Amino acid sequence: MTSSIRPPLAEALASGTLVLDGGMSNQLESAGHDLSDALWSARLLAELPEAVTRAHLTYFEAGADVAITSSYQATFEGFAARGIDRGRAAALLALSVDLAREAADRARAGGAGRPLWVAASVGPYGAMLADGSEYRGRYGLTVAELEAFHRPRLEALAAAGPDVLALETVPDTDEAAALLRAVRGLGVPAWLSYTVSGDRTRAGQSLEDAFAPAADADEVIAVGVNCCAPEDVEAAIETAARVTGKPVVVYPNSGETWDARARAWDGRTTFTTSRVTAWRAAGARLIGGCCRVGPAAIASVARTLEADPAAG
Repeated sequence: MTSSIRPPLAEALASGTLVLDGGMSNQLESAGHDLSDALWSARLLAELPEAVTRAHLTYFEAGADVAITSSYQATFEGFAARGIDRGRAAALLALSVDLAREAADRARAGGAGRPLWVAASVGPYGAMLADGSEYRGRYGLTVAELEAFHRPRLEALAAAGPDVLALETVPDTDEAAALLRAVRGLGVPAWLSYTVSGDRTRAGQSLEDAFAPAADADEVIAVGVNCCAPEDVEAAIETAARVTGKPVVVYPNSGETWDARARAWDGRTTFTTSRVTAWRAAGARLIGGCCRVGPAAIASVARTLEADPAAG
């Protein structure tokens, strides 16, 4: 397949397993950028967009087929708190998609002969609060209020023409319901990915109940989990596939834990090649990493999947 042909992502997932990128924030931090800000990596959209492009390019060069934009924490409300008006905020949301596309173009110019896709990140409401509440959910808002929060940002991102909207790190079923309502009619497919603890959402709901609404959502082309422990992934794959019948996306953290008091990561990585093999065997069709999973790990994922393409 030539680099000039990029089939719809849903079609590609139906025919094999693709590699997703890793953590944007840790790649930017490893390049020397300070992300100690409420806007997190979204701050660089306004201040240093070339750094975002380079981070995407690093992952494409490592073997990723799909890049997730740096819009996870980019919201109209968050930008407004920094004095950025709605017009400029909408332009920055669109820029997040453009930067990932630019990285894909550079990767192809550098010899990448495979199709490359862009997923526009849509983080949960709690990401805008920047207080860790995306790992609890249950914000005290109604589904209608959450839908009203998400819809304008989704519209801005969809207008920029990504291949898919990544509804990611969703902590509970209320926010999932709001997001599924908000993506209707946008003309861009989406994946829905929960952050989980064990076999439940962060808010404590069963994964059977969490994935069920996506089964009948025509806009949703994949479901899965992200920003969770690698140990929690395999069982979630089975549940997601069984409940929805759709391809499964997984991109967990490294397995290390964040010590808020020491403001440092602790423990060892449990994101291993053997786990990647098991995830694909369980039915995952889009595999990457989240926090603390960098280009070296994504290169290992790509090598693992390429070594036995028939298994995908």
